[in-house]
Amino acid sequence: MGVLFNKQEGGLMDVIRCDEQEYLVWKWRPSGEPNSSRKENAIRYGSSLRIKDGELAVFFYKQNNGTIQDFILGPHDQTIKSANFPVLTSIVGAAFGGKSPFQAEIYFINLSGNVQIRYGIPYFDVFDPRFPDLGVPCAVRGTLTFNITDYRNFIKLNRLINFSLDDFKSQVKDFFIRQAKSVVLSITSETGIPAMQLETKIDLISNYLKSRLSQSMTDDFGVNLKRVDIGTIELDKEHPHYQQLKKSTVDQQTKFIDAKTDIEIKNLDEMMRIQRKGAELNVEASNINVHQLNIQGDVAKTAAESLGELGGAGTGGGDGSGINPAGMVAGMMMGGAVGGSMAGMMGNMMQGVNQPRQTPPIAPIVQYNIALNGKQYGTFSLDQLQQMILNGSFTKEYHIWKQGMSEWSLAIDDPEVAKLFTAVPPPPPTK
Repeated sequence: MGVLFNKQEGGLMDVIRCDEQEYLVWKWRPSGEPNSSRKENAIRYGSSLRIKDGELAVFFYKQNNGTIQDFILGPHDQTIKSANFPVLTSIVGAAFGGKSPFQAEIYFINLSGNVQIRYGIPYFDVFDPRFPDLGVPCAVRGTLTFNITDYRNFIKLNRLINFSLDDFKSQVKDFFIRQAKSVVLSITSETGIPAMQLETKIDLISNYLKSRLSQSMTDDFGVNLKRVDIGTIELDKEHPHYQQLKKSTVDQQTKFIDAKTDIEIKNLDEMMRIQRKGAELNVEASNINVHQLNIQGDVAKTAAESLGELGGAGTGGGDGSGINPAGMVAGMMMGGAVGGSMAGMMGNMMQGVNQPRQTPPIAPIVQYNIALNGKQYGTFSLDQLQQMILNGSFTKEYHIWKQGMSEWSLAIDDPEVAKLFTAVPPPPPTK
């Protein structure tokens, strides 16, 4: 390697390859030459080029109209010929039978490796949107992982000559910390997450950071931000603002629980009222037949009294004390008719009371049990549930159960109950 012939610089049948274990960008030098020289970039036509899978070799060489680049993706193992590099046709001269050295810089780029950086953001104040004056010190620590996917963009944005991975990682880390701090500062107002709950939302905030910073990492450094993993979000619990925020949050939560309890009690009272009303309606319905029978009995009694008066009318004696045969006959005939009518009415009533009617059976009323927060109420019909939706005492958050169901389900998942919510009109316009 690096053997010279005559006064020409260039290696004799070099093997161009990268044997580094950990790298992102590596510059190839013939025979391991450490310093830049003309000889360093003299590539022997016919040398062997070997590129492993997941690697990219980039050839830089100059022509009269500027620098030219050739990109060769691995796996690749061939000798360098103009057929492999069409642009080289104008570079490789005819001297020495077309086998003279040519000048080119060769860089290997690792496309399969992931670069991981540990970061730590020192304490900075975060603010709860409900209490904008209480800044609570917060520290964030974790790791970020990136790789190269758009190698053309990466080469365009970064100077490959004398590329240092440590320097590059330092630049990426400084940029990420600045941007991540800004995102965490705004996340409480943008997402509504209370400052006291930031420590419990690590996964959500990690994904949020990645979505916000991915494009900037691509635009500024040409790398793909694969992961953002927050290891810890630490609030300074000894800070007076933290203590004050904690007390205010507890007070608000207590008020919320009290208000919710009052609403649930009112809803329960309303459901009990609807139950009582339903029971009263059922009693009234069961007494309808008895009420109809009493009315028909009064009608029959009145007819009988009229019949007696007609049969007791006087005969032709003039003083009205004799028997009137014609009246008696007429009375008997009318009595028979009225009696027959009464008998028919009584028979029909008794038949209606004691025997099933020939009309189609009434569909059974489906009764639902409802439950919320471990408390069960019921039972209620669909009509009652409709009324409860209108007054706000029954919502989609309730679970329901009826005969035939193997387990409880959300009210909105039952087809019949779900129709009730769609039948409720929207709130009336304010103007």
